Amino acid sequence: MNLKKSVSLSIPEVDPYFYVDGDTLNILNKLHKISEKHPVNILVAGRQGCGKSSIVRQFAAANNKPLATFQVGILSEPGQLFGEYALEDGRTTYKQFLFPQALQTPNCVIHLEEINRPENPKALNMLFSILSDDRQVWMDELGLLEVAPGVIFFATLNEGDDFVGTELLDPALRDRFYIILMDYLPNEVEKEVLMKKTRISNDDANAVIDAVNALRGNSEISVEVSTRTVLMIGEMMAAGATLKEALITSLQTSKTTLESILLSLHVKNGYLEKGSHEYRVF
Repeated sequence: MNLKKSVSLSIPEVDPYFYVDGDTLNILNKLHKISEKHPVNILVAGRQGCGKSSIVRQFAAANNKPLATFQVGILSEPGQLFGEYALEDGRTTYKQFLFPQALQTPNCVIHLEEINRPENPKALNMLFSILSDDRQVWMDELGLLEVAPGVIFFATLNEGDDFVGTELLDPALRDRFYIILMDYLPNEVEKEVLMKKTRISNDDANAVIDAVNALRGNSEISVEVSTRTVLMIGEMMAAGATLKEALITSLQTSKTTLESILLSLHVKNGYLEKGSHEYRVF
């Protein structure tokens, strides 16, 4: 049988500016301790851009574990995670993908990204055995695959009518996971992350957070401003953009709406654009 050559799984680097609330960190530490006895499944749910994928990467980095991430959205049939048949030199051979190798790598963190967004929900069927107490699956092409000691499965998802292409996660599959819920960072923490990651000034950071809060608190505007987007706005301002320019290029909303928000902030807080990205109080 011709199988694809294995590759080295790497340990991600620690993000020194990644923040998580104490309760979530406490839960993750306990789940890590459980994983030393047997493989663990963790489902991370929350709003778009609130750090679900980042917390998986940070968990692997902080615990010195190799990380393997798999996009569930590309799956259209059962078994597609494991490998596929391909024609090579006039012969049909089976090529093993990275997933079986990750399963059999001790202490590996396996991230199933957007687990409720497969092209075909039946594509997840083979995960039931992998995530069950048996922790093994038989494939004619690969034989018996058993999950290695210390493996931790993370799945992340966005749920709701706002997310095109998503499905409600099968209750029987969801039942196999511990669940962690995430939300946006508190303002003071989000501001600190913004300043440390983008190196913008305190005044600029205040202007960004005020604008973001005005957008998040406006029921007439159907726009989600994630922490990821906040950092994009900060990066634009660090590159010399005005707050208005940064908002327009980072958000999917109209210029008229943004100008209205900026005008209200100017009246309320006295922010005034000067030069490229300076803000002064009257």
